[in-house]
Amino acid sequence: MPSERTDRRAAYVDKATVELRGLVEEGVVMSGNAFSQVLLAKGQPDAGELPERLLAGADGEALRAALAALGYAPEDWVGLATCDADGTALDSQTLRLAVTALDPATVIALDDAAAGALREAYGPELVALPDLQAAMLAPGVVAQVAGMRMMGLGGFEAALADKPAKQLMWARLKQVRPLGEPF
Repeated sequence: MPSERTDRRAAYVDKATVELRGLVEEGVVMSGNAFSQVLLAKGQPDAGELPERLLAGADGEALRAALAALGYAPEDWVGLATCDADGTALDSQTLRLAVTALDPATVIALDDAAAGALREAYGPELVALPDLQAAMLAPGVVAQVAGMRMMGLGGFEAALADKPAKQLMWARLKQVRPLGEPF
């Protein structure tokens, strides 16, 4: 006989499955672990990356290595494209719904297009922030938005080819170390 705790876990997984399946049917592209602390938003995926290979290239490998070095578990990330498989930008409501369904503690916009999409989706919350740089999701600035940390990296994939830019990305990522377990 299943315990009440097991029943609750099963109900949570069932709810998440239904929500994520609905998002996929709407064209949302995701990869990784849907129950992760870290959401990696990518606004300019490479042509061959969508839909099933999001963050499967050198940028994804580098991000996973960086997150592991910061103390995240190897599987503790989820990728989200801010455009659909055809390259059409997700509308703000769908993007916000996807972020809410994934429920991360930290959202990292990997490029300017992802930061722009998040600014549009979370405009009311961002406008209310007292710091303009945080409100704009300026690269390297951590903002507290709707119970999440959000940060723009400002071109992670392009930075991989340039050692000083790569070091800058590492410095920015160090600001979003794991928060620890909530229990």
